[in-house]
Amino acid sequence: MINTKTITIAVYAGLISVVIGAAAFALSWNLYNVLGGPVPGSKVLLFPGSLTLIYVWHPLFTEEINFWPKFALQMFGQFFVVTTMTMLCIGLAKKLFRITQKQ
Repeated sequence: MINTKTITIAVYAGLISVVIGAAAFALSWNLYNVLGGPVPGSKVLLFPGSLTLIYVWHPLFTEEINFWPKFALQMFGQFFVVTTMTMLCIGLAKKLFRITQKQ
């Protein structure tokens, strides 16, 4: 059984996803001219943050915001989506294991 609190695991997963997302973004940004496009796999690693940019932040703000605020919004979205999904998955796993242990 999982002894660590769900929120602790979820926050760590969110922080790790922000670090990985920032590294993937930095690599993609710096190697764009060398590779002739984004680094392969960077869109997959930045998918949670991109979802929030497209469906949450874009309707609220226009596209004309500066680079750093947009990057911060993407990383916040990355953290929020991964943390939320991790909490849901761990909660479901705990309930599933509780049900199977009773039988």
